[in-house]
Amino acid sequence: MGYFSRTASLNLLALAGVTTAVAASAALSDPTIIAHFDIATQQQPENVTLEPDGSAIVTFNRARQVARVSTKGVVTILATLPVPASGAAAASGIVRANDGTLYVNYNAGVLSSIWRILPNGGAPSQFAALPDVGALNGLAIDESGRTLYVTDSSNGAVWKISLQPGMAGAVTLWAQGAQLQRAGTAPQGANGVKVHKGAVWVGNTAQGILMSIPINDDGTAGAITTKATGLTAIDDFAFTSSGDVVAAQNFVSQVSIVHQDGTHVTVLTSTDGLSNPTSIAIRGLTVYIASAAYFTQVDPNLMIAHLDNGQEDSH
Repeated sequence: MGYFSRTASLNLLALAGVTTAVAASAALSDPTIIAHFDIATQQQPENVTLEPDGSAIVTFNRARQVARVSTKGVVTILATLPVPASGAAAASGIVRANDGTLYVNYNAGVLSSIWRILPNGGAPSQFAALPDVGALNGLAIDESGRTLYVTDSSNGAVWKISLQPGMAGAVTLWAQGAQLQRAGTAPQGANGVKVHKGAVWVGNTAQGILMSIPINDDGTAGAITTKATGLTAIDDFAFTSSGDVVAAQNFVSQVSIVHQDGTHVTVLTSTDGLSNPTSIAIRGLTVYIASAAYFTQVDPNLMIAHLDNGQEDSH
């Protein structure tokens, strides 16, 4: 998730120095755009989470909006986060808890925070303040629904926010390290984040890597391990039931399958309708891909594709 300057994009391409092969037989098939968004009103989807009926909930970054996209492509604005008294604000990562509550990242300098939208709707409310972050980006919820993890792309960190009764909203700086940092002049370090089988997984856009951070028994962070390299412009990602990863690669307009041994293959490109993809979600054999068109400035959209090889989502 997140957007970059065009100069930073070129720097990242040079930094990565790795080109993945296009799959001979794609592991994703039948890419279909189900919704085209209005770039004139800044409807550029930054992150996506799913509802039980298959509807998608997306954040429109610069518009500070949270919207529902039905399976038929009907777009409904659910909430708009506030305009700060000074400076700019943006909505980035979003997750849906099991009870239907939505949590969304609000980037606004010292006012940066996690906001909550209740299952029955209504005005969004601030849930947890994070005034010390540089740039909130990805947001994940653990399998138990008791903890949120959020990436800080500027400072190269992962923050932990409790959802437990009596501790709700408590914020902890959870992980830092070289693998989470930016590289060169690239503005985005730690970016997409997911919790998978007892570990927090993070993509680093600037370094083009995917990493895993074990959650220790006491809740602290274990040692960071790099799982895949050469993933130019990796943004958000999601897991299949086999343990493979489907990764969005933003400014190169690609989606790749990352295997458990770290090898990866490009399965969708701009010719399939991608326009700077920012986020991935998987339900069954359906992969949802949000494209923000931050660089192309053409056709931000929500696409679905079929996951082949009998793989299903892991959640």
